[in-house]
Amino acid sequence: MTQTEEAVLDGGSASASPAVASAPGPRHGGTPATVRKRRLSRGKPSWVLDPRTAFTRASLLERLLGPVQSWRDYPPTLRLWFWLGPVLTAVLGGVLRFVRLGEPRSLVFDETYYVKDAYSLLQSGFERNWAKDANTAFNQGDPSQILDTGEYVVHPPLGKWMIAWGMDLFGQGDTFGWRFSSAAVGTLSILILALVAQKLFNSVTLGTIAGLLTAVDGTHLVMSRIGILDIFIEFWVLLAFAFLLLDRSDGRRRLAARLSRLATASPDGVPSEAALRWGPGLGFRWWRLAASASMGAAVGIKWSGLFFLAVFGLLMVLWDMNARRVAGIRNWATAGIIRDGVPAFFLYLGTAAVVYLSTWTGWFLSNDAFNRHWAEQNPGKGVQWLPPALRSLWDFHVQAYTFHQGLSSDHPYKASAWTWLVLGRPTSFYYQSPQCGAAAQDKCSEAILSVGNPLIWWGATIALVVVLFFWAGRRDWRAGAILAGMAGGYLPWFMYPERTTFFFYAVSFEPFLILALCYALGLILGRQGDPPWRRRSGFLVVALFLAAVLLLSAFFYPIWTAETISYNDWRLRMWMPSWI
Repeated sequence: MTQTEEAVLDGGSASASPAVASAPGPRHGGTPATVRKRRLSRGKPSWVLDPRTAFTRASLLERLLGPVQSWRDYPPTLRLWFWLGPVLTAVLGGVLRFVRLGEPRSLVFDETYYVKDAYSLLQSGFERNWAKDANTAFNQGDPSQILDTGEYVVHPPLGKWMIAWGMDLFGQGDTFGWRFSSAAVGTLSILILALVAQKLFNSVTLGTIAGLLTAVDGTHLVMSRIGILDIFIEFWVLLAFAFLLLDRSDGRRRLAARLSRLATASPDGVPSEAALRWGPGLGFRWWRLAASASMGAAVGIKWSGLFFLAVFGLLMVLWDMNARRVAGIRNWATAGIIRDGVPAFFLYLGTAAVVYLSTWTGWFLSNDAFNRHWAEQNPGKGVQWLPPALRSLWDFHVQAYTFHQGLSSDHPYKASAWTWLVLGRPTSFYYQSPQCGAAAQDKCSEAILSVGNPLIWWGATIALVVVLFFWAGRRDWRAGAILAGMAGGYLPWFMYPERTTFFFYAVSFEPFLILALCYALGLILGRQGDPPWRRRSGFLVVALFLAAVLLLSAFFYPIWTAETISYNDWRLRMWMPSWI
Protein backbone atom coordinates (compact mmCIF):
# COMPACT_ATOMS: atom_id res chain seq x y z
CA MET A 1 0.00 0.00 0.00
CA THR A 2 1.13 3.53 -0.74
CA GLN A 3 1.29 6.46 1.66
CA THR A 4 -1.93 7.64 0.05
CA GLU A 5 -3.63 4.49 1.27
CA GLU A 6 -2.27 4.84 4.77
CA ALA A 7 -4.23 7.99 5.56
CA VAL A 8 -6.85 6.18 7.61
CA LEU A 9 -4.27 4.23 9.54
CA ASP A 10 -2.95 7.31 11.30
CA GLY A 11 -6.11 7.82 13.29
CA GLY A 12 -8.04 8.40 10.09
CA SER A 13 -6.28 11.67 9.35
CA ALA A 14 -5.84 12.49 5.72
CA SER A 15 -3.21 15.12 6.43
CA ALA A 16 0.36 13.97 6.44
CA SER A 17 2.35 17.15 6.83
CA PRO A 18 5.87 16.85 5.44
CA ALA A 19 8.60 17.39 7.97
CA VAL A 20 10.65 20.51 7.56
CA ALA A 21 14.37 19.85 7.94
CA SER A 22 15.99 21.60 10.86
CA ALA A 23 19.18 23.57 10.53
CA PRO A 24 22.43 21.63 10.79
CA GLY A 25 24.59 21.87 13.87
CA PRO A 26 24.75 20.52 17.41
CA ARG A 27 21.52 19.39 18.99
CA HIS A 28 21.47 22.28 21.46
CA GLY A 29 23.73 24.64 19.48
CA GLY A 30 23.00 28.16 18.25
CA THR A 31 21.35 31.16 19.83
CA PRO A 32 18.13 30.79 21.85
CA ALA A 33 16.18 32.26 18.96
CA THR A 34 17.70 29.72 16.57
CA VAL A 35 16.88 26.87 18.93
CA ARG A 36 13.27 28.06 19.30
CA LYS A 37 12.90 28.34 15.53
CA ARG A 38 14.37 24.88 15.07
CA ARG A 39 11.95 23.40 17.59
CA LEU A 40 9.04 25.22 15.94
CA SER A 41 9.99 24.03 12.49
CA ARG A 42 10.38 20.38 13.40
CA GLY A 43 7.48 18.54 11.73
CA LYS A 44 5.56 21.72 10.82
CA PRO A 45 4.13 22.50 7.38
CA SER A 46 5.36 25.60 5.59
CA TRP A 47 2.24 27.67 6.27
CA VAL A 48 2.86 27.41 10.01
CA LEU A 49 6.36 28.83 9.59
CA ASP A 50 5.30 31.55 7.19
CA PRO A 51 1.72 32.81 7.72
CA ARG A 52 1.84 34.56 4.35
CA THR A 53 1.47 31.13 2.71
CA ALA A 54 -1.43 30.06 4.93
CA PHE A 55 -4.05 31.31 2.48
CA THR A 56 -2.61 30.08 -0.76
CA ARG A 57 -4.90 27.65 -2.55
CA ALA A 58 -2.43 24.79 -2.12
CA SER A 59 -2.09 25.35 1.63
CA LEU A 60 -5.82 25.66 2.12
CA LEU A 61 -6.52 22.50 0.15
CA GLU A 62 -3.93 20.59 2.15
CA ARG A 63 -5.50 21.67 5.41
CA LEU A 64 -9.06 21.13 4.26
CA LEU A 65 -8.74 17.94 2.23
CA GLY A 66 -5.33 16.47 2.97
CA PRO A 67 -2.74 15.41 0.39
CA VAL A 68 -5.19 13.26 -1.62
CA GLN A 69 -7.91 15.47 -3.07
CA SER A 70 -9.29 13.32 -5.89
CA TRP A 71 -8.79 9.95 -7.52
CA ARG A 72 -6.37 11.61 -9.95
CA ASP A 73 -3.95 12.08 -7.04
CA TYR A 74 -3.46 8.32 -6.80
CA PRO A 75 -0.29 6.91 -8.37
CA PRO A 76 -0.91 5.69 -11.95
CA THR A 77 -0.67 2.05 -10.88
CA LEU A 78 -3.60 2.56 -8.48
CA ARG A 79 -5.90 4.57 -10.71
CA LEU A 80 -7.04 1.45 -12.56
CA TRP A 81 -7.80 -0.29 -9.28
CA PHE A 82 -9.77 2.74 -8.09
CA TRP A 83 -12.52 1.55 -10.42
CA LEU A 84 -11.58 -2.08 -11.03
CA GLY A 85 -11.67 -3.12 -7.36
CA PRO A 86 -15.22 -1.84 -6.73
CA VAL A 87 -16.46 -3.16 -10.07
CA LEU A 88 -15.08 -6.65 -9.45
CA THR A 89 -16.68 -6.84 -6.00
CA ALA A 90 -19.99 -5.65 -7.47
CA VAL A 91 -19.76 -8.32 -10.19
CA LEU A 92 -19.16 -10.97 -7.52
CA GLY A 93 -22.11 -9.66 -5.52
CA GLY A 94 -24.27 -9.60 -8.65
CA VAL A 95 -23.54 -13.25 -9.40
CA LEU A 96 -24.43 -14.25 -5.84
CA ARG A 97 -27.65 -12.25 -6.02
CA PHE A 98 -28.95 -13.05 -9.50
CA VAL A 99 -28.16 -16.77 -9.75
CA ARG A 100 -31.33 -18.70 -8.81
CA LEU A 101 -33.01 -15.41 -7.93
CA GLY A 102 -36.41 -16.86 -8.83
CA GLU A 103 -36.16 -19.49 -6.09
CA PRO A 104 -38.39 -20.18 -4.26
CA ARG A 105 -41.15 -19.86 -6.82
CA SER A 106 -43.72 -18.43 -4.46
CA LEU A 107 -44.35 -15.33 -2.40
CA VAL A 108 -41.93 -15.18 0.54
CA PHE A 109 -42.69 -13.50 3.87
CA ASP A 110 -43.79 -9.86 3.29
CA GLU A 111 -43.69 -10.30 -0.48
CA THR A 112 -47.34 -11.18 0.05
CA TYR A 113 -47.89 -7.44 0.62
CA TYR A 114 -45.28 -5.63 -1.42
CA VAL A 115 -45.21 -7.71 -4.59
CA LYS A 116 -48.98 -7.65 -4.90
CA ASP A 117 -48.99 -3.94 -4.09
CA ALA A 118 -46.43 -3.45 -6.85
CA TYR A 119 -48.74 -5.20 -9.29
CA SER A 120 -51.57 -2.94 -8.13
CA LEU A 121 -49.45 0.13 -8.82
CA LEU A 122 -48.72 -1.06 -12.35
CA GLN A 123 -52.42 -1.55 -12.99
CA SER A 124 -53.95 1.45 -11.24
CA GLY A 125 -51.25 3.75 -9.84
CA PHE A 126 -52.36 2.97 -6.28
CA GLU A 127 -52.53 -0.06 -3.96
CA ARG A 128 -55.71 -2.15 -4.15
CA ASN A 129 -57.18 -4.81 -1.93
CA TRP A 130 -57.03 -8.52 -2.79
CA ALA A 131 -59.30 -11.47 -2.15
CA LYS A 132 -58.52 -13.35 1.04
CA ASP A 133 -56.85 -16.37 -0.59
CA ALA A 134 -55.25 -14.55 -3.51
CA ASN A 135 -51.71 -15.84 -2.86
CA THR A 136 -52.30 -19.30 -4.30
CA ALA A 137 -53.55 -17.94 -7.60
CA PHE A 138 -50.94 -15.19 -7.69
CA ASN A 139 -48.15 -17.74 -7.22
CA GLN A 140 -49.49 -19.54 -10.28
CA GLY A 141 -49.42 -16.37 -12.36
CA ASP A 142 -53.09 -15.48 -11.95
CA PRO A 143 -53.63 -11.92 -10.60
CA SER A 144 -57.37 -11.92 -11.24
CA GLN A 145 -58.29 -11.83 -7.56
CA ILE A 146 -57.36 -8.17 -7.22
CA LEU A 147 -60.28 -6.02 -6.06
CA ASP A 148 -61.34 -2.52 -7.09
CA THR A 149 -61.15 -0.90 -3.65
CA GLY A 150 -58.16 1.07 -2.42
CA GLU A 151 -55.98 -0.65 0.18
CA TYR A 152 -54.96 0.85 3.51
CA VAL A 153 -51.14 0.70 3.49
CA VAL A 154 -48.65 1.86 6.11
CA HIS A 155 -45.57 2.53 3.97
CA PRO A 156 -45.06 5.10 1.19
CA PRO A 157 -45.23 3.80 -2.38
CA LEU A 158 -41.70 4.32 -3.80
CA GLY A 159 -40.30 0.95 -2.72
CA LYS A 160 -43.30 -0.80 -4.25
CA TRP A 161 -42.84 1.19 -7.45
CA MET A 162 -39.23 -0.01 -7.57
CA ILE A 163 -40.40 -3.62 -7.25
CA ALA A 164 -42.97 -2.90 -9.96
CA TRP A 165 -40.25 -1.83 -12.43
CA GLY A 166 -38.77 -5.33 -12.32
CA MET A 167 -42.21 -6.88 -12.73
CA ASP A 168 -42.85 -4.63 -15.71
CA LEU A 169 -39.64 -5.88 -17.33
CA PHE A 170 -40.06 -9.60 -16.71
CA GLY A 171 -43.78 -10.07 -16.17
CA GLN A 172 -46.09 -10.37 -13.21
CA GLY A 173 -45.92 -14.16 -13.09
CA ASP A 174 -42.13 -14.41 -12.99
CA THR A 175 -40.62 -14.66 -9.50
CA PHE A 176 -37.34 -13.42 -10.99
CA GLY A 177 -39.16 -10.22 -11.95
CA TRP A 178 -40.56 -9.82 -8.45
CA ARG A 179 -37.02 -9.70 -7.07
CA PHE A 180 -35.09 -8.19 -9.94
CA SER A 181 -35.11 -4.64 -8.57
CA SER A 182 -33.96 -5.81 -5.15
CA ALA A 183 -31.03 -7.69 -6.68
CA ALA A 184 -30.10 -4.80 -8.98
CA VAL A 185 -30.21 -2.25 -6.16
CA GLY A 186 -28.29 -4.58 -3.84
CA THR A 187 -25.58 -5.03 -6.46
CA LEU A 188 -25.35 -1.29 -7.10
CA SER A 189 -25.03 -0.64 -3.38
CA ILE A 190 -21.91 -2.85 -3.29
CA LEU A 191 -20.31 -0.65 -5.93
CA ILE A 192 -21.37 2.55 -4.17
CA LEU A 193 -20.12 1.38 -0.77
CA ALA A 194 -16.73 0.41 -2.21
CA LEU A 195 -16.39 3.88 -3.74
CA VAL A 196 -17.58 5.50 -0.51
CA ALA A 197 -14.95 3.60 1.48
CA GLN A 198 -12.26 4.69 -0.97
CA LYS A 199 -13.38 8.28 -0.64
CA LEU A 200 -13.65 8.11 3.14
CA PHE A 201 -10.34 6.35 3.79
CA ASN A 202 -8.30 7.45 0.75
CA SER A 203 -7.51 3.77 0.26
CA VAL A 204 -8.13 1.56 -2.76
CA THR A 205 -7.41 -1.48 -0.60
CA LEU A 206 -9.99 -0.64 2.06
CA GLY A 207 -12.53 0.31 -0.60
CA THR A 208 -12.17 -3.09 -2.23
CA ILE A 209 -12.43 -4.81 1.14
CA ALA A 210 -15.64 -2.90 1.89
CA GLY A 211 -17.16 -4.04 -1.39
CA LEU A 212 -16.07 -7.63 -0.83
CA LEU A 213 -17.51 -7.80 2.69
CA THR A 214 -20.84 -6.42 1.49
CA ALA A 215 -20.95 -8.77 -1.47
CA VAL A 216 -20.62 -11.91 0.66
CA ASP A 217 -22.57 -10.93 3.78
CA GLY A 218 -25.72 -12.93 4.38
CA THR A 219 -28.04 -10.18 5.58
CA HIS A 220 -27.34 -7.97 2.60
CA LEU A 221 -27.49 -10.95 0.26
CA VAL A 222 -30.86 -12.19 1.55
CA MET A 223 -32.40 -8.73 1.46
CA SER A 224 -31.20 -8.37 -2.15
CA ARG A 225 -32.93 -11.60 -3.15
CA ILE A 226 -36.50 -10.99 -1.97
CA GLY A 227 -39.03 -8.38 -2.98
CA ILE A 228 -39.49 -6.32 0.17
CA LEU A 229 -38.63 -2.73 0.98
CA ASP A 230 -35.59 -2.61 3.23
CA ILE A 231 -32.83 -3.03 0.63
CA PHE A 232 -34.23 0.06 -1.12
CA ILE A 233 -33.97 2.30 1.92
CA GLU A 234 -30.40 1.03 2.40
CA PHE A 235 -29.62 2.00 -1.20
CA TRP A 236 -31.01 5.52 -1.00
CA VAL A 237 -29.42 6.24 2.39
CA LEU A 238 -26.04 5.01 1.13
CA LEU A 239 -26.39 7.07 -2.06
CA ALA A 240 -27.22 10.17 0.00
CA PHE A 241 -24.15 9.57 2.16
CA ALA A 242 -21.98 9.25 -0.96
CA PHE A 243 -23.34 12.55 -2.27
CA LEU A 244 -22.66 14.21 1.09
CA LEU A 245 -19.03 13.08 0.95
CA LEU A 246 -18.75 14.60 -2.52
CA ASP A 247 -20.44 17.77 -1.27
CA ARG A 248 -17.96 17.97 1.62
CA SER A 249 -15.01 17.86 -0.77
CA ASP A 250 -16.64 20.21 -3.27
CA GLY A 251 -17.52 22.75 -0.57
CA ARG A 252 -13.97 22.73 0.77
CA ARG A 253 -12.53 23.19 -2.70
CA ARG A 254 -14.81 26.19 -3.20
CA LEU A 255 -13.81 27.60 0.17
CA ALA A 256 -10.11 27.21 -0.65
CA ALA A 257 -10.51 28.79 -4.09
CA ARG A 258 -12.54 31.80 -2.91
CA LEU A 259 -10.47 32.45 0.20
CA SER A 260 -7.23 32.22 -1.75
CA ARG A 261 -8.56 34.76 -4.27
CA LEU A 262 -9.26 37.15 -1.42
CA ALA A 263 -5.71 36.58 -0.14
CA THR A 264 -4.21 37.18 -3.59
CA ALA A 265 -6.04 40.50 -3.82
CA SER A 266 -4.55 41.58 -0.47
CA PRO A 267 -1.11 43.29 -0.41
CA ASP A 268 0.23 41.07 2.39
CA GLY A 269 -1.18 37.80 1.03
CA VAL A 270 -3.70 37.48 3.86
CA PRO A 271 -7.45 38.18 3.48
CA SER A 272 -8.72 41.27 5.22
CA GLU A 273 -10.07 41.10 8.74
CA ALA A 274 -13.56 41.72 7.39
CA ALA A 275 -13.21 38.82 4.94
CA LEU A 276 -11.96 36.49 7.68
CA ARG A 277 -14.75 37.40 10.05
CA TRP A 278 -17.36 35.37 8.13
CA GLY A 279 -15.59 33.93 5.15
CA PRO A 280 -16.94 33.78 1.59
CA GLY A 281 -20.23 32.26 0.51
CA LEU A 282 -19.91 28.98 -1.34
CA GLY A 283 -22.71 29.23 -3.90
CA PHE A 284 -25.24 26.60 -4.87
CA ARG A 285 -24.32 23.09 -3.68
CA TRP A 286 -25.31 20.65 -6.42
CA TRP A 287 -24.08 17.54 -4.60
CA ARG A 288 -26.12 18.66 -1.61
CA LEU A 289 -29.17 18.86 -3.85
CA ALA A 290 -28.53 15.26 -4.98
CA ALA A 291 -28.17 14.14 -1.37
CA SER A 292 -31.42 15.89 -0.47
CA ALA A 293 -33.27 14.17 -3.31
CA SER A 294 -31.86 10.80 -2.24
CA MET A 295 -33.01 11.36 1.32
CA GLY A 296 -36.48 12.24 0.07
CA ALA A 297 -36.49 8.94 -1.80
CA ALA A 298 -35.34 7.10 1.34
CA VAL A 299 -38.28 8.52 3.29
CA GLY A 300 -40.47 7.56 0.33
CA ILE A 301 -39.52 3.92 0.99
CA LYS A 302 -40.06 3.87 4.77
CA TRP A 303 -40.48 6.61 7.34
CA SER A 304 -37.43 5.32 9.22
CA GLY A 305 -35.51 7.32 6.62
CA LEU A 306 -36.54 10.43 8.58
CA PHE A 307 -33.94 9.65 11.25
CA PHE A 308 -31.19 9.47 8.63
CA LEU A 309 -32.53 12.73 7.19
CA ALA A 310 -32.11 14.48 10.54
CA VAL A 311 -28.68 13.05 11.34
CA PHE A 312 -27.24 13.73 7.89
CA GLY A 313 -28.57 17.29 7.98
CA LEU A 314 -26.77 17.92 11.26
CA LEU A 315 -23.64 16.21 9.94
CA MET A 316 -23.29 18.42 6.88
CA VAL A 317 -23.69 21.61 8.94
CA LEU A 318 -20.98 20.42 11.36
CA TRP A 319 -18.71 19.64 8.41
CA ASP A 320 -19.24 23.16 7.04
CA MET A 321 -18.53 24.74 10.41
CA ASN A 322 -15.33 22.76 10.81
CA ALA A 323 -14.19 23.64 7.28
CA ARG A 324 -14.43 27.34 8.11
CA ARG A 325 -12.59 26.79 11.39
CA VAL A 326 -9.72 24.95 9.67
CA ALA A 327 -9.55 27.59 6.95
CA GLY A 328 -9.02 30.34 9.54
CA ILE A 329 -12.44 32.02 9.65
CA ARG A 330 -12.79 33.92 12.93
CA ASN A 331 -16.54 33.45 13.54
CA TRP A 332 -16.56 29.97 12.04
CA ALA A 333 -19.46 28.62 14.12
CA THR A 334 -21.81 31.50 13.41
CA ALA A 335 -20.75 31.68 9.77
CA GLY A 336 -21.25 27.94 9.39
CA ILE A 337 -24.78 28.21 10.71
CA ILE A 338 -25.85 31.38 8.91
CA ARG A 339 -23.95 31.20 5.62
CA ASP A 340 -24.10 27.44 5.17
CA GLY A 341 -26.67 26.03 7.58
CA VAL A 342 -29.66 28.25 6.82
CA PRO A 343 -29.50 27.80 3.01
CA ALA A 344 -28.84 24.09 3.57
CA PHE A 345 -31.94 23.83 5.75
CA PHE A 346 -34.26 25.10 3.04
CA LEU A 347 -32.52 23.24 0.20
CA TYR A 348 -32.20 19.98 2.10
CA LEU A 349 -35.65 19.77 3.64
CA GLY A 350 -37.40 21.45 0.72
CA THR A 351 -35.95 19.10 -1.87
CA ALA A 352 -36.56 16.04 0.29
CA ALA A 353 -40.18 17.09 0.83
CA VAL A 354 -40.80 17.63 -2.89
CA VAL A 355 -39.28 14.26 -3.78
CA TYR A 356 -41.26 12.54 -1.03
CA LEU A 357 -44.55 14.03 -2.19
CA SER A 358 -43.74 13.09 -5.78
CA THR A 359 -43.66 9.43 -4.78
CA TRP A 360 -47.40 9.75 -4.07
CA THR A 361 -48.18 10.93 -7.62
CA GLY A 362 -50.24 7.84 -8.41
CA TRP A 363 -52.31 8.39 -5.28
CA PHE A 364 -52.88 12.07 -6.15
CA LEU A 365 -54.01 11.22 -9.69
CA SER A 366 -56.43 8.50 -8.61
CA ASN A 367 -60.04 8.66 -7.54
CA ASP A 368 -60.35 5.32 -5.76
CA ALA A 369 -57.19 5.13 -3.66
CA PHE A 370 -57.62 4.72 0.09
CA ASN A 371 -58.48 8.02 1.82
CA ARG A 372 -58.10 9.95 -1.43
CA HIS A 373 -61.25 12.03 -0.86
CA TRP A 374 -61.26 12.04 2.92
CA ALA A 375 -61.17 15.86 3.07
CA GLU A 376 -64.28 16.20 0.92
CA GLN A 377 -66.07 13.56 2.98
CA ASN A 378 -65.04 15.15 6.29
CA PRO A 379 -65.37 18.94 5.93
CA GLY A 380 -64.08 20.89 8.89
CA LYS A 381 -61.73 18.12 10.01
CA GLY A 382 -57.96 17.82 9.71
CA VAL A 383 -55.50 20.58 8.89
CA GLN A 384 -57.80 23.21 7.40
CA TRP A 385 -55.19 25.41 5.73
CA LEU A 386 -54.05 22.55 3.48
CA PRO A 387 -55.64 21.92 0.07
CA PRO A 388 -58.12 19.01 0.11
CA ALA A 389 -55.73 16.50 -1.50
CA LEU A 390 -52.93 17.27 0.96
CA ARG A 391 -55.39 17.28 3.86
CA SER A 392 -56.52 13.80 2.84
CA LEU A 393 -52.90 12.64 2.57
CA TRP A 394 -52.12 14.13 5.98
CA ASP A 395 -54.96 12.18 7.57
CA PHE A 396 -53.68 9.05 5.78
CA HIS A 397 -50.28 9.67 7.41
CA VAL A 398 -51.87 10.19 10.82
CA GLN A 399 -53.59 6.81 10.53
CA ALA A 400 -50.38 5.11 9.41
CA TYR A 401 -48.39 6.70 12.23
CA THR A 402 -50.97 5.53 14.76
CA PHE A 403 -50.63 2.02 13.35
CA HIS A 404 -46.84 2.04 13.68
CA GLN A 405 -47.01 3.41 17.21
CA GLY A 406 -49.39 0.68 18.30
CA LEU A 407 -47.70 -2.22 16.47
CA SER A 408 -46.93 -4.61 19.32
CA SER A 409 -48.39 -7.90 18.11
CA ASP A 410 -46.46 -11.05 18.82
CA HIS A 411 -44.43 -12.71 16.07
CA PRO A 412 -42.18 -15.77 16.26
CA TYR A 413 -39.28 -13.86 14.71
CA LYS A 414 -39.60 -10.46 16.32
CA ALA A 415 -36.25 -9.25 17.59
CA SER A 416 -35.35 -6.41 19.92
CA ALA A 417 -32.81 -3.91 18.61
CA TRP A 418 -30.53 -4.94 21.49
CA THR A 419 -29.99 -8.29 19.76
CA TRP A 420 -29.34 -7.13 16.22
CA LEU A 421 -25.59 -6.57 16.30
CA VAL A 422 -24.93 -9.99 17.82
CA LEU A 423 -27.33 -11.75 15.40
CA GLY A 424 -29.55 -12.76 18.28
CA ARG A 425 -32.74 -13.47 16.34
CA PRO A 426 -32.42 -13.35 12.54
CA THR A 427 -35.62 -13.55 10.54
CA SER A 428 -36.56 -16.80 8.86
CA PHE A 429 -38.18 -15.78 5.58
CA TYR A 430 -38.75 -19.28 4.24
CA TYR A 431 -38.43 -22.88 5.35
CA GLN A 432 -39.54 -26.14 3.75
CA SER A 433 -38.74 -29.78 4.54
CA PRO A 434 -38.87 -31.68 1.25
CA GLN A 435 -38.16 -35.37 1.01
CA CYS A 436 -34.94 -36.06 -0.86
CA GLY A 437 -32.33 -38.71 -1.44
CA ALA A 438 -32.23 -41.62 -3.87
CA ALA A 439 -35.52 -43.05 -2.67
CA ALA A 440 -37.01 -39.76 -1.42
CA GLN A 441 -36.78 -41.14 2.10
CA ASP A 442 -34.43 -38.58 3.61
CA LYS A 443 -35.52 -35.36 5.26
CA CYS A 444 -34.01 -32.25 3.73
CA SER A 445 -34.28 -28.51 4.30
CA GLU A 446 -34.73 -25.41 2.18
CA ALA A 447 -34.30 -22.17 4.11
CA ILE A 448 -33.87 -18.44 3.73
CA LEU A 449 -32.48 -17.06 6.98
CA SER A 450 -31.39 -13.42 7.16
CA VAL A 451 -28.47 -14.15 9.48
CA GLY A 452 -25.34 -12.19 8.61
CA ASN A 453 -21.85 -13.59 8.32
CA PRO A 454 -20.91 -13.87 12.01
CA LEU A 455 -17.31 -12.80 11.44
CA ILE A 456 -18.47 -9.63 9.70
CA TRP A 457 -21.18 -8.70 12.20
CA TRP A 458 -19.35 -9.62 15.38
CA GLY A 459 -16.13 -8.11 14.08
CA ALA A 460 -17.96 -4.91 13.13
CA THR A 461 -19.55 -4.72 16.59
CA ILE A 462 -16.08 -4.77 18.16
CA ALA A 463 -14.87 -2.30 15.54
CA LEU A 464 -17.58 0.16 16.57
CA VAL A 465 -15.89 0.47 19.96
CA VAL A 466 -12.60 1.27 18.20
CA VAL A 467 -14.32 3.84 15.99
CA LEU A 468 -15.96 5.44 19.01
CA PHE A 469 -12.57 5.71 20.70
CA PHE A 470 -10.94 7.40 17.71
CA TRP A 471 -13.84 9.80 17.33
CA ALA A 472 -13.89 10.78 21.01
CA GLY A 473 -10.15 10.65 21.57
CA ARG A 474 -8.75 11.93 18.27
CA ARG A 475 -11.71 13.79 16.77
CA ASP A 476 -11.43 11.81 13.56
CA TRP A 477 -14.13 13.05 11.19
CA ARG A 478 -14.27 9.68 9.44
CA ALA A 479 -15.12 7.96 12.69
CA GLY A 480 -17.76 10.60 13.33
CA ALA A 481 -19.30 10.06 9.90
CA ILE A 482 -19.54 6.30 10.49
CA LEU A 483 -21.08 6.79 13.91
CA ALA A 484 -23.56 9.29 12.47
CA GLY A 485 -24.80 6.67 10.01
CA MET A 486 -25.11 4.15 12.81
CA ALA A 487 -26.97 6.65 14.96
CA GLY A 488 -29.46 7.46 12.20
CA GLY A 489 -30.22 3.83 11.44
CA TYR A 490 -29.88 2.03 14.75
CA LEU A 491 -30.47 4.23 17.79
CA PRO A 492 -34.04 5.33 16.93
CA TRP A 493 -35.32 1.78 17.34
CA PHE A 494 -34.51 1.93 21.05
CA MET A 495 -37.19 4.60 21.42
CA TYR A 496 -39.85 1.98 20.64
CA PRO A 497 -39.07 -0.94 22.97
CA GLU A 498 -42.65 -2.27 22.84
CA ARG A 499 -42.96 -2.14 19.07
CA THR A 500 -42.71 -5.33 17.03
CA THR A 501 -39.36 -5.11 15.22
CA PHE A 502 -37.30 -7.51 13.11
CA PHE A 503 -33.60 -8.08 12.62
CA PHE A 504 -33.69 -7.39 8.89
CA TYR A 505 -34.38 -3.70 9.60
CA ALA A 506 -30.64 -3.54 10.36
CA VAL A 507 -29.77 -3.75 6.66
CA SER A 508 -30.46 -0.01 6.44
CA PHE A 509 -27.35 0.77 8.52
CA GLU A 510 -25.25 -2.23 7.50
CA PRO A 511 -23.02 -0.09 5.21
CA PHE A 512 -21.84 1.83 8.26
CA LEU A 513 -21.10 -1.41 10.08
CA ILE A 514 -18.95 -2.44 7.11
CA LEU A 515 -17.19 0.93 7.16
CA ALA A 516 -16.49 0.55 10.89
CA LEU A 517 -14.97 -2.88 10.27
CA CYS A 518 -12.84 -1.50 7.43
CA TYR A 519 -11.66 1.30 9.72
CA ALA A 520 -10.41 -1.28 12.22
CA LEU A 521 -8.85 -3.43 9.49
CA GLY A 522 -6.99 -0.38 8.25
CA LEU A 523 -5.49 0.12 11.69
CA ILE A 524 -4.43 -3.53 11.73
CA LEU A 525 -2.74 -3.19 8.34
CA GLY A 526 -0.46 -0.52 9.78
CA ARG A 527 1.20 2.59 8.37
CA GLN A 528 3.81 2.93 5.69
CA GLY A 529 6.42 4.02 8.19
CA ASP A 530 5.91 0.99 10.44
CA PRO A 531 8.67 -1.66 10.65
CA PRO A 532 8.45 -4.39 7.98
CA TRP A 533 7.55 -7.05 10.54
CA ARG A 534 4.62 -4.90 11.66
CA ARG A 535 3.37 -4.46 8.10
CA ARG A 536 3.73 -8.16 7.33
CA SER A 537 1.92 -9.11 10.53
CA GLY A 538 -0.93 -6.71 9.81
CA PHE A 539 -1.28 -7.97 6.24
CA LEU A 540 -1.31 -11.58 7.42
CA VAL A 541 -4.00 -10.94 10.04
CA VAL A 542 -6.26 -9.11 7.56
CA ALA A 543 -5.70 -11.73 4.85
CA LEU A 544 -6.57 -14.55 7.24
CA PHE A 545 -9.67 -12.68 8.40
CA LEU A 546 -10.89 -12.16 4.83
CA ALA A 547 -10.19 -15.79 3.95
CA ALA A 548 -12.21 -16.91 6.98
CA VAL A 549 -15.06 -14.57 5.97
CA LEU A 550 -15.18 -16.07 2.47
CA LEU A 551 -15.14 -19.65 3.79
CA LEU A 552 -17.87 -18.87 6.30
CA SER A 553 -20.03 -17.22 3.63
CA ALA A 554 -19.65 -20.31 1.44
CA PHE A 555 -20.70 -22.41 4.44
CA PHE A 556 -23.86 -20.37 5.11
CA TYR A 557 -24.76 -19.70 1.46
CA PRO A 558 -27.27 -22.61 1.21
CA ILE A 559 -29.45 -21.22 4.03
CA TRP A 560 -29.35 -17.75 2.48
CA THR A 561 -30.62 -18.89 -0.93
CA ALA A 562 -33.06 -21.75 -0.32
CA GLU A 563 -30.75 -24.46 -1.61
CA THR A 564 -31.81 -28.00 -0.79
CA ILE A 565 -29.52 -29.53 1.83
CA SER A 566 -29.91 -32.35 4.29
CA TYR A 567 -31.60 -31.64 7.59
CA ASN A 568 -28.37 -32.43 9.44
CA ASP A 569 -26.48 -29.91 7.31
CA TRP A 570 -29.12 -27.32 8.09
CA ARG A 571 -28.84 -28.03 11.82
CA LEU A 572 -25.07 -27.68 11.55
CA ARG A 573 -25.58 -24.09 10.48
CA MET A 574 -27.90 -23.22 13.36
CA TRP A 575 -25.20 -21.92 15.71
CA MET A 576 -27.65 -20.51 18.21
CA PRO A 577 -31.00 -21.93 19.36
CA SER A 578 -32.52 -18.52 18.60
CA TRP A 579 -31.67 -18.94 14.91
CA ILE A 580 -34.21 -21.75 14.55
